[in-house]
Amino acid sequence: MLYENSIQKANLIMNLRSMGISSNNVLSAIEKVPRELFLPSNFHSYAYENNPLPIGFEQTISQPYIVALMTEALELKGNEIILEIGTGSGYQTSVLSLLSRRVYSIERIKPLLVNALSCFKKLKLTNIVCDHGDGFLGWPKLAPFDHLIVTCAIKNVDDRLLNQVRFNGICIAPVAVSPKEQRLKKITIKDKRDNDIWEDLGRVSFVPLISEYD
Repeated sequence: MLYENSIQKANLIMNLRSMGISSNNVLSAIEKVPRELFLPSNFHSYAYENNPLPIGFEQTISQPYIVALMTEALELKGNEIILEIGTGSGYQTSVLSLLSRRVYSIERIKPLLVNALSCFKKLKLTNIVCDHGDGFLGWPKLAPFDHLIVTCAIKNVDDRLLNQVRFNGICIAPVAVSPKEQRLKKITIKDKRDNDIWEDLGRVSFVPLISEYD
């Protein structure tokens, strides 16, 4: 049986509220998705602490606050089609799936993808479509998407990615602004790349995107 402590989960939700997460829909999705399912068994007891945790292959499951922040920044209404670059554990994907029509997600590490697909099946999440591959170029044959979320740090948000997002859609991505600093960026897509609206959501720490195209 999976480890789950309802008191710890309630405390996490209260903590997220105190940190500025105000969307009841996002908090409800965080509450519904069992984070321990996406963790190695030796980390189940830490599932509802507000920290990133290792999931193997030098990758991590994101801090719940960052998952909530990125999800809230997408301003989801419930009918969106989202592209996620970096399935990872599948935790962020699952939260998004409860708040949108469909999530397309790309992961380059096959064992992680296999584990994530197993989690989606256990949770009976049927609106997630995954691909094993390099996410740097997105998923152009399925574009345009309503929103884009990148769950690994990139040096530049490539126009080839932004061009796959609809007008007034949102891209959320951690950008490595220097070797020692990453900033979470919210980009609202306009008719031309020069007209896109960039907002800074704060300092973050993500594992880097690894791509043969970078």
